[in-house]
Amino acid sequence: METVKKDTLIIGAGLSGLSLAWKLKQIPDHSILVLEKSDHSGGAIASHTENGYLAEAGPHGFLDNCSESQELLRETRLDKEMLKAPLSKFVRYVCMDGKLRLIPQSPPKILAAPLISPLEKLRVAGDLFKKPLEGEPTVSQWVEHRFGKALLPYVDAVFTGTYAGDFERLVIDGVMPGVRKIEKEYGSVIRGLFKKKKENSKTGSGKKKALPAMTSFPGGMTRLAERLGDALIDEEEIRCNCPVTKITRTDNGWQVQTGEGIFEARNLVLALPVNPALSLISPLHSPPQQHIPEARIITIALGFGPEATLPPGFGYLCPEQEKRFCLGALFSSNMFPGRTPDGHLLLEALVGGRRHPERLDLDDEILIREAVKDLQELLDLPGEPSYARVLRPKSGIPQLEAGYPALLQWRNDMMKEEKGLYVTGFGWEGIGLNDMIKTAYRVADAIKQGEQDGGETDSAVKKVYF
Repeated sequence: METVKKDTLIIGAGLSGLSLAWKLKQIPDHSILVLEKSDHSGGAIASHTENGYLAEAGPHGFLDNCSESQELLRETRLDKEMLKAPLSKFVRYVCMDGKLRLIPQSPPKILAAPLISPLEKLRVAGDLFKKPLEGEPTVSQWVEHRFGKALLPYVDAVFTGTYAGDFERLVIDGVMPGVRKIEKEYGSVIRGLFKKKKENSKTGSGKKKALPAMTSFPGGMTRLAERLGDALIDEEEIRCNCPVTKITRTDNGWQVQTGEGIFEARNLVLALPVNPALSLISPLHSPPQQHIPEARIITIALGFGPEATLPPGFGYLCPEQEKRFCLGALFSSNMFPGRTPDGHLLLEALVGGRRHPERLDLDDEILIREAVKDLQELLDLPGEPSYARVLRPKSGIPQLEAGYPALLQWRNDMMKEEKGLYVTGFGWEGIGLNDMIKTAYRVADAIKQGEQDGGETDSAVKKVYF
């Protein structure tokens, strides 16, 4: 069997691998090949079109506040097609005490809103006097220590919406390393943010930015994956149905074994979620843990006729204390036009997550019935849905729990040691589409310069949007 040789081999044709391939193709005379185990590219991105409805089994979009993502849109000319739903115009809600409470998107408005009592707001300022927690606290432990118990339900909702996770298991050093760094450096998050803002204003980099917008496309998020995949030449630059069984170091780089044959390259990129990457790396380097937990969610797309109405905004999230069936719901027809037949609306309920994996095993009929019952207690949705479809994603969401910071450091140290090996993808430095595009661009630049990628060392503070 013939050995195929390339400059760079990329394992995984999800957004990380496709974005990286796009950038590497811009290097003159640099040959690439993407190897994908499934029969299609795109990874977790999965738009579903049926009966005039368009829903997402995977990510619903990404914010337009990442320069690398915006560059990718310009280069692919998808900026001419994209749809935007600004956070400044689309409010969000948290379910509290069986009712939807509107959540402002700016800190001053949040402080002014009657979400917690005046005394509890005063306790938030206690952050100024709290010493940083030692060790590896969970998000819930950290928030209660710094800001008090009153914020816990709202923080729970944030991490339910982001990771489908359990904030009593997610660790703050994993999900918000930038904030944790500020806490340790300044002794207080509030003090640190104010000092950084003051420093930025002196350098001119502290200009106030408008709230970002959620971005998608008329045909759904698959449009992004399709555009990137179309730029690759079949067989020569991308091969699907080609699972990798083993990776090996060679004198000149790396060798990859698959059922289709052997491939060699100077550079090898594992553009994979954390667990699949670990399974390939483990024979070469023993990681501090062999796998990390994942959370899976089911999307239940529900269409209703003209008699139903939705409140304005993106949707709502639900903290665990509310004991509801759905983690929340997206008001999809509010966000982007053209996702329903005329006169109808679409919302997408989310079920399962880290706390309730048992619900993933329920059959479609039960899932639809329980989701509709839950939603009708909160929203004006009379009668039965005119459309219902259960979408079961194949992939899970990596959970950055105990041990993850050490695992990330192990990856960074290993990449510095192993010349030509790059490890990126879903869960390594975040789980958002922007995280994956940003990291892919950084890796592409390192390959172009003939350097090793040491991972993200200066974690920026990521703003939280409900």
